[in-house]
Amino acid sequence: MTMPVLVGTLGRYFGTRFVSAVAIVFAGIFVLIALLDYIELMRRAADIPHVSALLVAKTSLYRIPQVAERLMPFCVLIGAMSCYLNLSRRLELVIVRSAGVSAWQFMSPALVAAFLIGVAATTLYNPLAASMQEQSKRFEAEVFGKTDSGFGGGGPFWASQRDNSGSAIINAKSSRDQGAELSGVSVFIFDNAGHFKQRIEARAAVLHPGVWRLLEARVSALDTMPVDQPVYMLKTSLTPEQARESFATPETVPFWQLPSYITIAEHAGLVAAGYRLQFQKLIARPFLLVAMVFLAAAVSLRFFRFGGVQKMVLSGVAAGFLLYVLSKVTEDFSKAELLHPIAAAWLPVLVGGLTGFVALLYQEDG
Repeated sequence: MTMPVLVGTLGRYFGTRFVSAVAIVFAGIFVLIALLDYIELMRRAADIPHVSALLVAKTSLYRIPQVAERLMPFCVLIGAMSCYLNLSRRLELVIVRSAGVSAWQFMSPALVAAFLIGVAATTLYNPLAASMQEQSKRFEAEVFGKTDSGFGGGGPFWASQRDNSGSAIINAKSSRDQGAELSGVSVFIFDNAGHFKQRIEARAAVLHPGVWRLLEARVSALDTMPVDQPVYMLKTSLTPEQARESFATPETVPFWQLPSYITIAEHAGLVAAGYRLQFQKLIARPFLLVAMVFLAAAVSLRFFRFGGVQKMVLSGVAAGFLLYVLSKVTEDFSKAELLHPIAAAWLPVLVGGLTGFVALLYQEDG
């Protein structure tokens, strides 16, 4: 009767140590990114008069969660390595093994905790980070005013529209409000025969029902001098849903809204590969964090007295980096429609998980 209690107590202990280590690593990376991003924003805003340091700080703070979200797998990897290396250094793992508890047993709390962290990151943290990212773009527009960078990055974006008078190609450097507002806009207008008519350059564009409202526009046509207009109304056949599909980046769409975006894109005949990939990546995130625990355990359960700990740690970091490179390659292939989004999202999970599992199996069971 003592062994189940011992294992349960150890499970809570190891689980607490793992969660604490991951939380400390995540908090440290979050603070570091926030400081670097704040310094960079202050440098960009140095030449802009009457800019509040508080507004710059809010802009930086609101967009940090989405940046930190991308680094969450590395936080789990480094946190798990730190946790198990500390347990090994203090000989706690030796004592636990001598009591008959295998590595698979004292790893199970970390695996369960990593999976639950991934579920919470997908269902709760991601919608919050996406919402804060949109809010940060509004703050950035207030900070930088009329500069193109005031809407944040993510571009360039392209979209086309057609009506009875001809067609138009719209290019924007950046967007916010999920494509409803654009910055750094260029519009190329053609007639029904495909002949160029005019070009419009505008600081920003706001989508209204049936029309784009172009702000501070310069209209250039053939054989005429450019004309500046404070506001230029450009008719459009794009619906808000189509504009969001064209100008909204998948990372700015919350997890719970991605299925509706995919459905809208499919009904409109638009490419939804980016949204499908983002949806599959978020579903796969809990399993990716579990794979990171396997990788961390494979390189950090070695006893300190055996030596070679530094080499094992470097190999774990290198494995995490290679897994990141693999995920970026598969992501690019998926966006180019050369790889199915499901395969692109789950291939790094399978490679990382199987690599860590096989390495750990070889170490523990020969």
